[in-house]
Amino acid sequence: MLCRDTDYVLLDEPLNNLDLKHAVSMMQQLRRAARELKKTIVIVLHDINFASVYSDHIVCMKDGKIAHEGPPETIITSDVLTAIYQTPVRVELIGQRRIGIYYE
Repeated sequence: MLCRDTDYVLLDEPLNNLDLKHAVSMMQQLRRAARELKKTIVIVLHDINFASVYSDHIVCMKDGKIAHEGPPETIITSDVLTAIYQTPVRVELIGQRRIGIYYE
């Protein structure tokens, strides 16, 4: 059980200050909680690749407003991410996952 038995869990930057191992573990646990406990989990993240891999639905904000929303396959595209982040983002398919590459 997560803290209280609520239908929704809201988390703001739960991966902040976690190393990669613990960030992955946290996202796996949240994914499992959503599935097994039938929870709706809303997470604020700035790491688009964690959102891509672990989310069912992504909402992109820009200037305090919703700019795009939908499943990862429609959001994790070069056009959308480049517009949101205002920096070139190339998207690669790695395994079955869409990953944003923004390092040049």
